[in-house]
Amino acid sequence: MDTLVNVLSLIGSLGMFLYGMKIMSDGLEKFAGDKLRAVLAAMTKNRVMGIFTGLIITALVQSSSATTVMIVSFVNAGLMTLKQSIGVIMGANIGTTVTAWIISAIGFKINISAFAIPLLAFGLIFIFSSNSKRKSFGEFIFGFSFLFMGLNFLQTAANDLDIGHYVASMLAGIADDSFWIILLFVFIGMVITCLVQASAATMAITLMLFDMHIPGFGFEQAAALAMGQNIGTTVTAYLASMTANLPARRTALAHMFFNVFGVIVVLIMFYPFCNAVSWFTTDVLRAANNDLFKLSAFHTAFNVFNTLLLVGFVDQIEKFVCKILPNKTGQDDEYRLKYISGGWFSTSEMGLLEAKKEIFNFAERCNKMFAFVKKMLEVSDKKDFKELYDRVEKYEGITDNMEEEIGKYLGKVSEGKLTIESKLKLQKMLKMISELESIGDACFNIARTINHKREKVSEDFTKEQSENILKMFELVQVALDHMVAQTGRDEDEKADIATTIKNENAINEFRSLTRNQNTQALTEGKYGYALGSHYMNVISECEKLGDYILNVVQASD
Repeated sequence: MDTLVNVLSLIGSLGMFLYGMKIMSDGLEKFAGDKLRAVLAAMTKNRVMGIFTGLIITALVQSSSATTVMIVSFVNAGLMTLKQSIGVIMGANIGTTVTAWIISAIGFKINISAFAIPLLAFGLIFIFSSNSKRKSFGEFIFGFSFLFMGLNFLQTAANDLDIGHYVASMLAGIADDSFWIILLFVFIGMVITCLVQASAATMAITLMLFDMHIPGFGFEQAAALAMGQNIGTTVTAYLASMTANLPARRTALAHMFFNVFGVIVVLIMFYPFCNAVSWFTTDVLRAANNDLFKLSAFHTAFNVFNTLLLVGFVDQIEKFVCKILPNKTGQDDEYRLKYISGGWFSTSEMGLLEAKKEIFNFAERCNKMFAFVKKMLEVSDKKDFKELYDRVEKYEGITDNMEEEIGKYLGKVSEGKLTIESKLKLQKMLKMISELESIGDACFNIARTINHKREKVSEDFTKEQSENILKMFELVQVALDHMVAQTGRDEDEKADIATTIKNENAINEFRSLTRNQNTQALTEGKYGYALGSHYMNVISECEKLGDYILNVVQASD
């Protein structure tokens, strides 16, 4: 019974560690908000600044996985290029080593809870604040405390379980100096990191085991375990990219290539590399009595070495991953979401950013759909007309699916922790996708009216009717173009609602004018009622389009 309790305590302690890391990451992103995104955009103009940015952000959130998933999301949202992302990923690998140095400095001999619990009292001041920024800062403090309390409980549970004895027993039959044992520990480190989805947690476990001085588990074995973590941590970003667009998948592949290549290179000169780190920590840092410093130094040296080795080959890495994942010619991505999916997303705040890009894509689709509707009046060939009508009908289904998929995605985002400002943005986005879907419906109604007129009415539109329809189409097109531009504007720009209202008023006035003209023409017998009905149905649907367009722009503000 005691063994079962100790095992559950070990798992629970690891869970607290991981939960603390997640709260830290979420709290930081909500606290930084748009500033974090602005910093990333401004500081990734060249590879050196990209490395520095990745290092700083990862050191703050204590998770390279969180940083790399964020980067994949940025690339997926079109806010960062593949080349820029490679530099940030290199820096993230260095930044994640900060956790090991903190643990090495504090050590496992100190009761971390002694300062972690009082720190919760400090965070409590902020956690119940009505100000979203202060509340997010409080969450960051809570996460930091939970992380180190989990680490302390992990050490206690491991000692109670006598895990060192079990590890020593497993290693008893294996030669300490065998290179195969090094490869085995690389593999074990990779698997454990894949399972816990956090290299920092695996590194904490590695440091804990190394501090136990287990027979057969020396510096080289611990170093191999740390190297395996660098491969395992790439799985998180890979999973995040599986349902993303092509540039995001290439970013995840670049991350995997960088880490795997680095492990292979260091394995070739593994023992000389370990000896160099031992010399540096013993003779230079004068840390002969702290084995944890030696392992932390290896972890940092390994990632710094890989970065220095490959930082000059960013262009080549980009070409390599583009060759592995080519942009297939003839591949029709026209009918899929570009920036989001119903699957993995990194954080709630990042989810809103990707949803915004997808809504812009939605608006562009609606604009393209209306262009097909306009062409239907221009073609006379029956086959060409049928192809256009089928395409409009297909796009109507696309707009329905886009509203549903984006709505589901926003629903998942709303389940996360959002600031008050972000909740308001989410509500406006839901309004926007509903109105955009209505634009798709209106476009299809116009196409269906034109198709029905061709099938049921032998008369052609009169010259005046045709000119008025084209004039109305021009007014709607101006409004649509303005809507697309407003949907894709930067967040710090105010919506130009005045121009949208002006466009909508022009559409309403022209609808009223044509309605009066149609009534007079029917009275004078210039054309039949059926033709006049189809004519006014087209005009009326265009007027509805103007209303929906105005609603989209107003919701975007």
